[in-house]
Amino acid sequence: MPLHIVHVDVHVLPEHVEAFRAATLLNARESLREPGIARFDVLQRADEPTRFRLVEVYRTPEAPAAHKQTPHYLAWRDAVAPMMAAPRSSAVFANVHPDDAGF
Repeated sequence: MPLHIVHVDVHVLPEHVEAFRAATLLNARESLREPGIARFDVLQRADEPTRFRLVEVYRTPEAPAAHKQTPHYLAWRDAVAPMMAAPRSSAVFANVHPDDAGF
């Protein structure tokens, strides 16, 4: 079964960029401790620093639901909600390359 990859796009209010980064880095580091997560990247656009992309690589299709029940995710979700300029959006991908062993 290929990895389950989610890209989450977030547009943050300018006055909350640093607080969003801090909260998101904490969530990402804690997420990497979950057995169902192979990778959790936090990216910030160089040309538009209020825009972020989270790249979440899950080992199974069920792992995202488990992730959304963790204390660190719930704390992140509640902390960053008022920091967003618009609701976050996501897209789900199946891994093609590198093969899953490369993660």
